[in-house]
Amino acid sequence: MMNYSFVPPPAAADPAPAPAIRAENLTVVRGPRTVLRGLGFTVPRGRITGLLGPSGCGKSTLMRAIVGTQAKVAGTLDVLGRPAGHPALRARIGYVTQSPSVYDDLTVRQNLDYFAAVLDPGRASAGRRREHVTRAIADVDLTHHADTLAGNLSGGQRSRVSLAVALLGAPELLVLDEPTVGLDPVLRRDLWNLFHTIAADRGATLLVSSHVMDEAERCHRLLLMREGEILAEDTPDALRARTGSETVEAAFLHLVDEAVAAGRAKETTR
Repeated sequence: MMNYSFVPPPAAADPAPAPAIRAENLTVVRGPRTVLRGLGFTVPRGRITGLLGPSGCGKSTLMRAIVGTQAKVAGTLDVLGRPAGHPALRARIGYVTQSPSVYDDLTVRQNLDYFAAVLDPGRASAGRRREHVTRAIADVDLTHHADTLAGNLSGGQRSRVSLAVALLGAPELLVLDEPTVGLDPVLRRDLWNLFHTIAADRGATLLVSSHVMDEAERCHRLLLMREGEILAEDTPDALRARTGSETVEAAFLHLVDEAVAAGRAKETTR
């Protein structure tokens, strides 16, 4: 009699998690101008993706499309497994615009109390909301200014209040439109440390736009934009290696030169 031993089949590898954001042929036309030109890209979960490019290249329009506030969006744009703008995404996304969105006649804590109630009306207990507010204020290092009127804060401090609002409820996706513009180097460093903590410890995904190229080095992955198009999508190291550049800024300029040359060649062959 032959003895047979059962050998279980190898365990199936866990499927790669779906990206936090997936775009295909994403286009936005505003009047006679095409602002976003058939974009295709992904943003991985639990990482910091930098959206880098000069002012006016379409970064803010893209961010508005992602959070569902941009009109006349064509193509496919999925966010956290739902179409962008789906009502179920409202409590799962934190969004910070370039202009601070706070009430000057309320204190820092009152601003956050108000937005906490708006974001989660009647569902969380008052004690739970207070915990969220206190943590968000501490995250942006405004504990000592919690009872200060927002109108009496500096511009950088008011920007941090907006960021604290976005952090309420521990969102899965944070969309931050140039959050460090106008801030001093120490505060910029502290905010980037906070962004990395949020991604590493809380598993959140961050999409952070900037036109300051040295901030690219702080990101896990980059989307480089120019004139409504994605020039490249990769890690900082890979972009430097691909272009033979020492910095991401030099890599970006190299890719711009390539795109311009390709455009001229296309015009010549017509």
